[in-house]
Amino acid sequence: MCYANALRKSETEILATKEYLRITSIAPDAKYHPTYHLNGFSHGNLYIIKMDDPEVVHPAAWGLVPHWASHNANEFWKKSNTLNARAESIFDKASFKDSAESKRCLILSNGFYEPHHVNKVSTPYFCYQPSKEYPEGDLFFFAGLYSELDNNKLSATIITTEANDFFAEVHNLKKRMPLVLDKNYHEDWFDDGLTNQDLNELMATGFTNNTFKAHPVSKDIYKKGIDTNKPYIIEPVEKDTLF
Repeated sequence: MCYANALRKSETEILATKEYLRITSIAPDAKYHPTYHLNGFSHGNLYIIKMDDPEVVHPAAWGLVPHWASHNANEFWKKSNTLNARAESIFDKASFKDSAESKRCLILSNGFYEPHHVNKVSTPYFCYQPSKEYPEGDLFFFAGLYSELDNNKLSATIITTEANDFFAEVHNLKKRMPLVLDKNYHEDWFDDGLTNQDLNELMATGFTNNTFKAHPVSKDIYKKGIDTNKPYIIEPVEKDTLF
């Protein structure tokens, strides 16, 4: 599960990233602005790089809408949760199969939220990838799928996989994690010559080797009517319980 994302980088920082060297621009219609907390169920924009346009960052509504529902995304979202796609079944699920074969993407992030459970009580944890240059969280890329809607807009989903040891401790109930793709596999993810078996093997082994950290944050993100797209929402609330 990954139902909440953050992308706190400026446009200048995104274009300067060395993680994916071919980024040259952000699409003019993106209306890009940094975010501290994007709730997936709002179907706001993720920012993606498409396999057929790898130099440009595009906006994509969070929640992949398959081609047969592209004329009415809102009706599809009322009935279906496609914020995430399980790596183990993307070639079996009708909603994802076509995109898995020909519309793969990388999704920009520098932090996301996962629930941690103690005595049946859920606490949100902010997960990020610190670096020497950006100790508060460097840019990384989820493996994702996208689709094209009838209004010339895009939709997208984040691929998830079985949690590794670290994320099994953080997301300790469902034990899932978003597939943060190692930079050495970015080009491969966009290779239209790979078979389904090749892609399954890539997803099974392609999680980044870079270190993640996580800490508990405010439960405001679980509440309605509160603007949580603010810097405070990523701040730790219990400094003695960090992972």
